[in-house]
Amino acid sequence: MQLDKRAFGLTLGTLMGVCLFLCTLWAMFRGGGGHLEMLKRFYLGYSISLAGAFIGLVYAFIDGLICGWIFAWLYNKLARPAAAG
Repeated sequence: MQLDKRAFGLTLGTLMGVCLFLCTLWAMFRGGGGHLEMLKRFYLGYSISLAGAFIGLVYAFIDGLICGWIFAWLYNKLARPAAAG
């Protein structure tokens, strides 16, 4: 079975972006989120704020897109075709 690189990348990018967006909003309204503050080292402009949530959404989407595409490409290269009956 071959994975569609574009679809896998878009799916992982969307999932990562939405998760970081929601986690940032959760930390903003519920307090805490010190562990999310460490993302400032990787994502320029990220913070626990509404603007930071959107910035994180974009960065996480791009990260997920690239990682998902690479994963699907590597999987397709290493997966062996299933033996016929």
